[in-house]
Amino acid sequence: MKTVHISLNSIDKVKAFVNEITKFDNDFDLVSGRYVIDAKSIMGIFSLDLSKPIELNIHSEQNADEILEVLAPYIVD
Repeated sequence: MKTVHISLNSIDKVKAFVNEITKFDNDFDLVSGRYVIDAKSIMGIFSLDLSKPIELNIHSEQNADEILEVLAPYIVD
């Protein structure tokens, strides 16, 4: 499993993120405080506090580099 922090601070970013992430068959979780939701769920994402970075857990080791490349615009340090 790989973990990165992402920023989804606008509606357009959330829609684009979900469109990108649904192209992969892997499982993804977003963690914000005590909440863990499926990163492919646009309704779930909107239930989180999007004003600060969110932790993204990628449940895959095989194509993690490809996934990180696609998600680069959303990743924050």
